[in-house]
Amino acid sequence: MRGSHLMRISLFITCFNDTLFPQTGRAAVQVLERLGHEIEFRPAQSCCGQMHHNSGYPAEALTLVRRFVEVFRDVPVVVVPSTSCTATIRTAYPRLAANDAELLREVELIIPRVFEFSEFLTDTLVIEDVGAYYPHRVTYHASCNSLRGLKLGHAPKKLLNAVKGLDFVDLPAIDQCCGFGGTFAIKNSEVSTAMLSDKMRAVLATGAEVVTAGDNSCLMHIAGGLSRLQTGVRAMHIAEILACTEAGG
Repeated sequence: MRGSHLMRISLFITCFNDTLFPQTGRAAVQVLERLGHEIEFRPAQSCCGQMHHNSGYPAEALTLVRRFVEVFRDVPVVVVPSTSCTATIRTAYPRLAANDAELLREVELIIPRVFEFSEFLTDTLVIEDVGAYYPHRVTYHASCNSLRGLKLGHAPKKLLNAVKGLDFVDLPAIDQCCGFGGTFAIKNSEVSTAMLSDKMRAVLATGAEVVTAGDNSCLMHIAGGLSRLQTGVRAMHIAEILACTEAGG
């Protein structure tokens, strides 16, 4: 599968993006189509089950595992513009399906075909320059799932460094959580807010105009804090940056 040959790609947009950040899905499609690939979207797709699994509802999460397998069992490649959802599929699905031998077999077959957006570009397509142009100072926040669940390493940074006009600056303490963590931000709001404060200080120390990441949940949390402080720093999913060109789209 490695290399730049053209392929048919199924996009798992995730419920979070579909509901709150549809521009991320559109941007991912723009980038992949610009590279010559054919993109499909299966309307029957739903939530990956991350929220249910993390909140202690394995039965409800298992229902969504079955839905994911049913929708994507026959596709060669599934691309996901979300580090946390990709990590859930890879790490939680085998545990959730452990008591159902047939489902577990299907999960194990489908996992190698599921890729996070940036890793798909750098590791599968083996490409870093996607023809993007974005003349702004940008820093990158590595989500906990990208660092520890997916171990993406420098894939996002390679993509950003290849963007024409982009001034990339490393984020201090990049390995530290932003404090969102889904329901963690609600159940442990004071701790979450303290962690967010540290993250915002790190972002502001870079002098960046834009903070990016591979997960809109983290970006929503960070953007909310930066907006309330009226810092003027924007948050954009990495797919949105990579979708920008000198032609304006």
